Order: sequence, then C-alpha cells, then structure tokens
Amino acid sequence: MKTELIGVEHFSDGAVSEIIRPAAIVPEEAARAILAELQQRSVERSGCWVANARQWTRYDGPGVDSLGVPSGREIGRIEAVYGATTRYEVTIYRVTVTPEGTNAGWTVESLCNEPLAYGGLTLGTCPRAQMQPPPKPFRLSRLSSPDV
Repeated sequence: MKTELIGVEHFSDGAVSEIIRPAAIVPEEAARAILAELQQRSVERSGCWVANARQWTRYDGPGVDSLGVPSGREIGRIEAVYGATTRYEVTIYRVTVTPEGTNAGWTVESLCNEPLAYGGLTLGTCPRAQMQPPPKPFRLSRLSSPDV
C-alpha cells in the first residue's frame, strides 16, 4: 500500500514533520523485537535511542547527564501508539526530523527504517492501517409541511 502524504511540514529551521497516512502498523512479533533492541541501544547503554510508550527518539550520541537527560543532540522522533489496533501492535503515526537530523542527512524514511529493521521491516514494507471512508455529512432535511 502506498503512503499518502497529507501532512508534511517543512520548517524554516530545517525540521521536517510528517503525518504517516495510512499509519504504519508494526505487528506484534516485530514490535517486541524492535522494543527490545531499542532498550539495548538506549542512550544509557552507549546507544542512541530513548523509547517510551509514546515515542522513540534518536540522538546523535550516547550518554545522559546527572539528571538523566540525554547528552546528545536529538536527530528526530517517531510518535507511536501501543495497542491501538490490537493489544501488542504498535502504530506509527507521525515522524519528525530535527534541524540537526536534516543537516546530518536524515529523512523521515531513514529515521523510521533504522528501528524498523530490528523487526525485519522498513517504512515501505510495514503493514498499513485500514482507512475508513469519512462519514456522510449531516444534512437537515425539511419536513414535508412548510409551516414547521
């Protein structure tokens, strides 16, 4: 299925934010492999990722400061929802590449493909959410009597 680009924003500072439509669905087995790998590759373990239930964020280097804040510069973030379609699937719906990421040559696709590869996927091969047609518009129908 082809991705429909309906929400791409290019900011003057070089950031790019894209709404993924239809949303990419990461199947359960791939999601488990990806999340385990992101934890192994976290900034706290000499990696470049911070993953939580809302987003996966990539930095340009490992390490955290004394407050636990990543010390590297943010390359970009992948916003996701866990369990939206089925209990253990992950739905990717928005991706943002920061100005630092853009300057370093990162794209929405390359940012997504790095973690998706841990589950044997790419953004292009990821299953997609089923899009429902929009509801019919509400129309007030006139009653047959003109007095009403």
